[in-house]
Amino acid sequence: MSKVIVVLADGFEEIEAVSVIDILRRAEIETDVCGLTSDTIVSARDIKIVPDKAITDINPDEYDMIVLPGGLRGAKNIDENETVHKILEKYMKEEKYIAAICASPYILAKKGMLDGRLATCFPTFKGIVAEVCNYQHAGVVVDENVITSRGPSTAAEFSFTLVELLKDEGTADRLREMMLFSNSK
Repeated sequence: MSKVIVVLADGFEEIEAVSVIDILRRAEIETDVCGLTSDTIVSARDIKIVPDKAITDINPDEYDMIVLPGGLRGAKNIDENETVHKILEKYMKEEKYIAAICASPYILAKKGMLDGRLATCFPTFKGIVAEVCNYQHAGVVVDENVITSRGPSTAAEFSFTLVELLKDEGTADRLREMMLFSNSK
């Protein structure tokens, strides 16, 4: 069974974080909400979430994927966290999944993790990200073990893509249908 870390930091983008958590859990993928600390985390629009664990209290070897939601302030706070950097480096070396949406792909770009890869991000960060990768104007981009996405409007499809990678396409399609994403009219 797959296990996922979703990292939350003060200033995170709500839709990007909660969509991932919700859809992965609906797919019965064990998903731990990990704060930079175990304290309540405050989103970009002042929504408060209590994490399941602090990022320092987990064993990264027990997980198959790390997800970095965006939000400018949230991404900057994640980028300043040494524990997250160590997990990212470990997962890159071990070819475990690394997923980043909105502003967070810039963290991967700064660390050289997007060098020569296909990737996308929120348009504001295109300049930073496009310097090191083959930038794609797409909602979700998968390049081997690295998954990137553009922002709030792509959060659900980003989440369904993670389900496809961790489980299978059929599970993702059933969830899309059950949640009315396959028939939006």
